[in-house]
Amino acid sequence: MGSGGPAGLRTLRGVPVGPHPQPWPEDPRLDPELLAAGDARNVVDRYRYWSVPAIVADLRTRRTGLHVAVENLEHDLNIGSIVRTANAFNVAGVHIVGRRRWNRRGAMVTDAYLEIAHHPDMAGFTAWAGAAGLPILAVDVVPGAVPLEGFAMPSPCVLLFGQEGPGLSPAALDAAAAVLSITQSGSTRSINVAAAAAIAMHCWTMQHGPTHPPGRG
Repeated sequence: MGSGGPAGLRTLRGVPVGPHPQPWPEDPRLDPELLAAGDARNVVDRYRYWSVPAIVADLRTRRTGLHVAVENLEHDLNIGSIVRTANAFNVAGVHIVGRRRWNRRGAMVTDAYLEIAHHPDMAGFTAWAGAAGLPILAVDVVPGAVPLEGFAMPSPCVLLFGQEGPGLSPAALDAAAAVLSITQSGSTRSINVAAAAAIAMHCWTMQHGPTHPPGRG
């Protein structure tokens, strides 16, 4: 059992909470509609009954130096899963390069808590990264790629991922300061791009440490 929301309600981890008992706490971060109806969102206990703007404001105080970018050339369904993982690691921003539209279903509404930017093409994205002083680290299984394990990833930086199947475009690979790959020992040539993104984000976190977690109380 973990401590619950603002009134110390006791909840199982991940289990929705019902309407908040009266009288309601006087806290501007709380959403009156959630207090009245209950909170069924997939949020840590600290954020129970908080409004989305209040959660975003709190997350912004603890954003990491990591950005994540995805080439969206073929409307890849994996982008939603990558966004969800980016939220879990509280990255500084997610960047969609190419097509503006992407399937948000896999994000499970976590895109509401992130800074998401769109870049029409790779040239625009690389210009932004250069102006922001962010080295681009491409992640793909291509000849000459450096093993991700043991590679000293800078902070801040941006991890760039490609499409499921074709991987990153030649323009994306050319723009990268380094091209990294995840060492595998099985029979398949590559792993799902959403899984690869999760591994890479975790590797960055292992090197630079997470921001202070919000906890459950």
